[in-house]
Amino acid sequence: MQPSVVIQRLLARERWIMAGALFLAVTGSGGYILAGGGTGMASLAMVADSGPLGALISGAPDMIRPMVWTPFYGLVIFVMWWLMMIAMMVPSAAPTILLYGALNRAHGTWGMLEFLCGYLAVWAGFSLAATAVQGVLALGGMISAMYMNLATPFLGGLALVGAGLYQLTPMKRACLAHCRGPVVALTRHRRSGRLAALRLGAVHGSYCLGCCWGLMALLFVGGVMNLWWILGLMLYVAVEKLAPGGDRFAVPLAALLIVGGVALLFRSAGVI
Repeated sequence: MQPSVVIQRLLARERWIMAGALFLAVTGSGGYILAGGGTGMASLAMVADSGPLGALISGAPDMIRPMVWTPFYGLVIFVMWWLMMIAMMVPSAAPTILLYGALNRAHGTWGMLEFLCGYLAVWAGFSLAATAVQGVLALGGMISAMYMNLATPFLGGLALVGAGLYQLTPMKRACLAHCRGPVVALTRHRRSGRLAALRLGAVHGSYCLGCCWGLMALLFVGGVMNLWWILGLMLYVAVEKLAPGGDRFAVPLAALLIVGGVALLFRSAGVI
């Protein structure tokens, strides 16, 4: 068989190739987090100690003290956050990435890869910000060195209430509408010229970030590498973005988060 024929057949199956690449990216990133994310602490062991709710909510014994990071450890935490975002966010973004390929067949697999890189660049920016926040919290003794969750019920309560209130904002609704309507979104924000797919991927990633950053911040409540929280948030994001009527879950989740946050605030005040 001529090499040109083989190449043509591969290009005809480009969506399957890209789907396989996305699957490998998600499973590889997930496996890295499962192995401890380079921190030297096994995720499964942390979950076994703290339970599904995390050390903060369950009241598991914890180790809270100020901690000064080295540049290398900061890099490890950044990589951990970014790969965790890849594992959590790419599954719900995959249909849009594949749709971009279907609408722009002339760009082929390379166009989808560019789109993916633009999308992941946005989440790299979020991961850098999350790393900085975690570093400041660690320096102030406001985050657990063992489980990587907020140190006090008061801080956890504020985070839950804040995430719940954000679920009710016009920005959340607008960003979620973009993510739930990829055909309209890809048409409205269509780009041309060099790196068009990269820029469009960054636009989609920005809307995705606007939709989900509050939910991702909840990892500081349950524990940054708490597998129960990672899986729960990943599944919720997928349902909210992809399922018929998934946008209707935003308000019930907001109520649940606000009630849970108020309960933690009462607990911090010794009321309950």
